[in-house]
Amino acid sequence: MRFVVGVSCALLWTTVFAAAVGDAAAAERAIDKEVVVAAPLAAVWQSWTTKAGVEGFFAPEAEVDARVGGAFHIHIDPLAEPGMKGADDMRFMALQPMKMISFDWNAPPSLPEARQQRTFVVVRFAPVDADTTRVTLHHVGWGDGGEWDKTYAYFDRAWGRVLENLQKRHAVGPMDWTAWMESLRKAHAVAR
Repeated sequence: MRFVVGVSCALLWTTVFAAAVGDAAAAERAIDKEVVVAAPLAAVWQSWTTKAGVEGFFAPEAEVDARVGGAFHIHIDPLAEPGMKGADDMRFMALQPMKMISFDWNAPPSLPEARQQRTFVVVRFAPVDADTTRVTLHHVGWGDGGEWDKTYAYFDRAWGRVLENLQKRHAVGPMDWTAWMESLRKAHAVAR
């Protein structure tokens, strides 16, 4: 009888634990975006894994060292103080040539509490045909409430714009950051 009760209790706790884990997994927030880019796989890969590539669609200044642990620093505001330029100290976590990159990520400077922590982004590349590439982006690791919710909403919008810029870069050429940089100069002059 004790054996049956013990097994029954173990099964009950296993069921409760599995349900709790299942609920936690189901509650995990993720940002998922996908675009098709009118460019060969190698060209789109270069856009994400080289300095010139990143500066052609993502930000006016970047430091890119495409290797595990290498720099993936994206400076949306190159005129800002160090640590406030954007994704100042992010790094590549994994690379599978012509297939996938992953990197850690942080919140923008306007969300300082969330900025102190990191989330995780995976970008996958797949050829549709010789001249077209599918890019999928998966961003996870979100906390709940407060600045986490604001950060999630920010990147849900921002990643869509980043991927649109990637498409434009391959349709009409690299981004011209002149107007953006001028607006930053003016904003920094006013802030002084």
